Amino acid sequence: MRTSRAGFFLLKFMRLDKFLKISRLIKRRTVANEACDAGRVKVNDREAKASTAVKAGDILEISFGTKPLRVKITDVRETVKKEEAADMYEVLA
Repeated sequence: MRTSRAGFFLLKFMRLDKFLKISRLIKRRTVANEACDAGRVKVNDREAKASTAVKAGDILEISFGTKPLRVKITDVRETVKKEEAADMYEVLA
């Protein structure tokens, strides 16, 4: 996870593939890498590579089969318990 100072706020960044795994949106990091390489993951309406840095407030769209899943990142953490993983994002309609 990278951090950078913007004014008085400390912004947290994380690789997209790592975020997908830690938040348990995708079970394995290698599967997350493959999904990104296949163009099935978008960040803020742009196709994203696995190495794309994501932060709180970004909108992810993941294509699973016929229905895409849209989520808004609410928190970026290095480690998280299984029960708290869903608190890292908010599902959008």
